[in-house]
Amino acid sequence: MSRPVRVLFVCLGNICRSPVAEGVFRQKVRDAGLDDFIEIDSAGTGAWHVGNPPDRRMTATAKHHGVDLLWQRARQFVDTDLADFDHILPMDKSNLHDILYLDEGNDFGQRVTLFRQWDPEPGTYDVPDPYYGGDAGFEEVYSIVDRTTDALLKGLAAHYDLEPD
Repeated sequence: MSRPVRVLFVCLGNICRSPVAEGVFRQKVRDAGLDDFIEIDSAGTGAWHVGNPPDRRMTATAKHHGVDLLWQRARQFVDTDLADFDHILPMDKSNLHDILYLDEGNDFGQRVTLFRQWDPEPGTYDVPDPYYGGDAGFEEVYSIVDRTTDALLKGLAAHYDLEPD
């Protein structure tokens, strides 16, 4: 490959769902020896938390599972992300709509798919937002992200014929 495959996870504020997806996926990519072949980022469709670290409850949940999120800072999704990333994975249908709204020329829709389209147990295809709930919601999101990123990594590795150096 001439350049790494670029993957972007997107939720509303970039402090719960997309940061944990970025962190978990980044660790799995590293463990598979594919970090030279896949670049990973996350963003939020809203600007409320730009520059802030992930939610402390999501950070604690991830840490409990051995994933560090403390280095991340929220950023807002911008229209240039549509061209810059090969796979844009919104966490729910609302964020999918907001992303596609920015694709005025309808040029990049094929790059945007719901994250849970990779999930072997997709349910409603939305990753629930745990922000206003209790600890169980953060654990549920982690569980969804864990199994879905397994399938995502397997799918991308097969599609792009990626093998560690």
